[in-house]
Amino acid sequence: MNGFEHDTLVAFAKSWGLFYLIAMAIGVIVYTFWPGSKKRFDHAANSIMDDENGPWA
Repeated sequence: MNGFEHDTLVAFAKSWGLFYLIAMAIGVIVYTFWPGSKKRFDHAANSIMDDENGPWA
């Protein structure tokens, strides 16, 4: 495998995978609490009730 051993690849995948997941989690948290996202989230929370006339018959 081009001079890479299995243990080296596993260590690389574990370390960079951890950094990748931490970066993604931070990105999701920042996106969630970004001030401009409030209108979009409020619309998503209330849009389910827009076309409702009442309970199912």
